[in-house]
Amino acid sequence: MAKKIESVFNPADNQQDKTLSKHGTPNYVAIAGSPEFKSLKTKKRKFILPIAIFFLLCYITLPILTSYTTILNTNAFGDVAWVWVYSIALFIMTWALCMIYVSKANGYDREAEEIFEKEKAGGYK
Repeated sequence: MAKKIESVFNPADNQQDKTLSKHGTPNYVAIAGSPEFKSLKTKKRKFILPIAIFFLLCYITLPILTSYTTILNTNAFGDVAWVWVYSIALFIMTWALCMIYVSKANGYDREAEEIFEKEKAGGYK
């Protein structure tokens, strides 16, 4: 991380690196065309899209059920209605999805770093 920050403040150091393009920047076109990068994008899409759809459906369901039905007005236990149970479950779901996303995103970041390191080593020409 410190190297990345340092390279932003000292771009002349990057230009001396022979593995980078002549302007001192990574060859993003070559990286984007690599099978590793395409695989990473596909994995991310296969994870993010279903999770996002699930998340939105769960959140949109609450106002629909409370506005157009009375199903959540009945008591789940004691004086606690199902709307409260559902609402609390939404908070739990949000935290769980956040933790799952962070752990998956860390893995994606590691893969992206490996791709970048391969480019720095001259792997994409």
